[in-house]
Amino acid sequence: MIRALVLLALLALPASTLASEWRYTDGAGTEVVLAEPPQRIVAHASVAAALIPLGIEPVGILLNGQPSLERALEGVDVSHIPVVSQGWGEIDAEAILALAPDIIITEYAPEYYSYAGGTHEEPFKSRLEAIAPLIGIATPNSTLATIVEYESFARSLTDSVNEERLAADKAAFEKARDALIATAASKSDLTVLPISPGRSEIALGVASRFGELVDFRNWGVNIVELVPTSGDYHATSWENIRNYDSDILLIDDRWGIASLATITENPLGARIPAIIAQQTGNWPAGWIRSYRVYAQEIDKITSLLERSEKL
Repeated sequence: MIRALVLLALLALPASTLASEWRYTDGAGTEVVLAEPPQRIVAHASVAAALIPLGIEPVGILLNGQPSLERALEGVDVSHIPVVSQGWGEIDAEAILALAPDIIITEYAPEYYSYAGGTHEEPFKSRLEAIAPLIGIATPNSTLATIVEYESFARSLTDSVNEERLAADKAAFEKARDALIATAASKSDLTVLPISPGRSEIALGVASRFGELVDFRNWGVNIVELVPTSGDYHATSWENIRNYDSDILLIDDRWGIASLATITENPLGARIPAIIAQQTGNWPAGWIRSYRVYAQEIDKITSLLERSEKL
């Protein structure tokens, strides 16, 4: 009789009470099983940029480089969160151990079979896995899909996602996206060239290899079609850059205004029609991780299309 009553009491409990076990299969197919959802998280900068707006704050952050170069964290207050890696291969395992994390989270790029931050390179991988499980969130070949993936992941961690902020950020994104779609349709004759200039040559972004460029093309932006020659880029010389038809240049902004200066300071770059016409804008290459930031960057692209003309 007592056993029957206990069984009935258990059945009356909410499903979430009985099923507190947390399972996650990361981008590389590695499954992690914990007794309950992890609370103390050491996160890569991009992961932190995605989770903090949703109400999930890590106890430590892994950086790829100096904080001033972490575009994903712009506008995100992480000043009170300890930094446990200052760059690729500069991971402070002892500092991570002192934070007693339940899990260490980075990102996984399926096309390169690689984890961000150098976390899966030895000897760091063994040291980190001795501290806590190590996973990489898969980043689909779409910035929007990546943001959606993070939203789903956040909900697996907590029932207390910041729903009010999330709803407002989604609304801002949808408004910006719809405006871009309308503007792109009215400016479909304008060609757009993503560019990442270097001192000796220029790397042109291959639209199919960058999540934000994939999204922009899906929304009607006429991005120049290129074949990759090196990784995600099509390399060309300064002498040949004018052979690539473009009315608008989207310039890689991961290094601030340095990329634009690299073009304008080069005599050949200064002669590019889009540079002369000042029809240039920022290319947010690979660092956007939230609806709100995406909305802001989309608005910039829309404004650039609106003010640009066929050259």
